[in-house]
Amino acid sequence: MLRLPFPLNELLSVSSAHEDARTRPGRNGHMATIRHERLSDVDAREAILDQAFGEERARKSSERLRERRLPAEGLAFTAVNERRVIGTARLWNIACGNGEPMLLLGPVAVACDAQRRGIGAALVERAIRDARKRGYAAILLVGDAPYYGRFGFSAEKTAPLTMPGPYEPHRLLALELQPGALDGAHDMIVATGRPQPNPDVTLLAARRSQRAPRRRAA
Repeated sequence: MLRLPFPLNELLSVSSAHEDARTRPGRNGHMATIRHERLSDVDAREAILDQAFGEERARKSSERLRERRLPAEGLAFTAVNERRVIGTARLWNIACGNGEPMLLLGPVAVACDAQRRGIGAALVERAIRDARKRGYAAILLVGDAPYYGRFGFSAEKTAPLTMPGPYEPHRLLALELQPGALDGAHDMIVATGRPQPNPDVTLLAARRSQRAPRRRAA
């Protein structure tokens, strides 16, 4: 048995039944469920992100705030329909120069054949709700204002902030979860999340555990 120097639940949050939230009907008319991300979701999540963003995703400035980091604890979400992963949204710990605990949202993506059914909106709403419950002050993202404006995001207070890499300033948006949370925010946005353990070792351990034959009791 391969032993890791860290518990697997430190890598991805484990969902519980009472935390599930249902959205509008998804593929085949069935409801989609929003739950916490599981280790078994990783391959499907990555396939959805590759499909949505292609090779460009690794070059995005937001990725500089996510690379080699774990998502904020309890704030990685998956949309599923009939046990199939059809959407993803994660939040990441950041600092914006004023001492307030903040988050970066993204990437948010939904499988091509499950789009235009409210699943992306449900993922964003769940992320905002749980971030507020956990006491975070604000959420930032790089995205389209016409879409994210419906959730309260705007560029009104992000002008003093910069991203670690090329980006379009008008697409740097923020939502204050606490009034005045962005007052005094300035300069470069910095990643503050937990360092990521070696993902290859983690996935290897999980896959070995899943594939190992079960021994019958003597």
